[in-house]
Amino acid sequence: MLPWTRAPRAPRARRTLAALLLAVAALAAPTATAAAAAPTAPTAATATSHGWNDYSCKPSAAHPRPVVLVHGTFGNSVDNWLVLAPYLVNRGYCVYSLDYGQLPGVPLFNGLGPVDKSAGQLATFVDKVLASTGAPKADIVGHSQGGMMPNYYLKFLGGAAKVNAMIGLAPDNHGTTLLGLTKLLPYFPGAAYLLNTGTPGLADQVAGSPFVTKLNSLPDTVPGVHYTVIATRYDEVVTPYRTQFLDGPDVHNVLLQDLCPVDLSEHVAIGTVDRVAYHEVGNALDPAHATPTTCASAVG
Repeated sequence: MLPWTRAPRAPRARRTLAALLLAVAALAAPTATAAAAAPTAPTAATATSHGWNDYSCKPSAAHPRPVVLVHGTFGNSVDNWLVLAPYLVNRGYCVYSLDYGQLPGVPLFNGLGPVDKSAGQLATFVDKVLASTGAPKADIVGHSQGGMMPNYYLKFLGGAAKVNAMIGLAPDNHGTTLLGLTKLLPYFPGAAYLLNTGTPGLADQVAGSPFVTKLNSLPDTVPGVHYTVIATRYDEVVTPYRTQFLDGPDVHNVLLQDLCPVDLSEHVAIGTVDRVAYHEVGNALDPAHATPTTCASAVG
């Protein structure tokens, strides 16, 4: 929740909030972008038929852990992963994705509920995947909020005992200023109140919010988990982009443009379509067989 919680005084506050939310949605809605990239977005049922969210899948000796994909704000378990899920399935992984942070009466656009509650949903889902596959641990790959929220699960809900690797694509690990827009909230009476009550998952991600403060009251990492953060310098949602990086003894922080200088992916693209970033995800999932990530990885 945001630290400014004065009640709204007039319809002007609602108009202000609407403008802020439109700005956020325009910048941070992977659902629409990913769906537009495919002629027909698959449903959860068709995703299962292609080996994604297939609960009969058993991890192989080559890939002994299931991979749990965690979508970002405004995303869902299908649209966020139209490219990455098949990419991993085709490489022999058992792949699963969940919906979390749903608000009543808001279909498809998830990740809007309180982030700590969403972490509880992730905990339940990981348990389900581990029970189905028989694996002792899972690997998590998350985009945006989905790369940050699992850290709450690891730190506060016992997730570190059940997770081998945590891989974040443009995660807001230390909150975001959204290019400075969040600093304007105190100047618009009632806007923060409506943001808190209407879309707490957004409010929780603001740099300096009580949730972000609690999340970062402990060290960035938990012993026993291998962390990878993949960021892009063109991120317009999680800003400044370097706040995405983690500090710890088992962390690999990667700037996408250090791997491919001409890669122009921004916040949405790095999580939904960028195969250069996905090659680096593959390296993090199977470091014993990692190969160099370059611009050529986009066609690999």
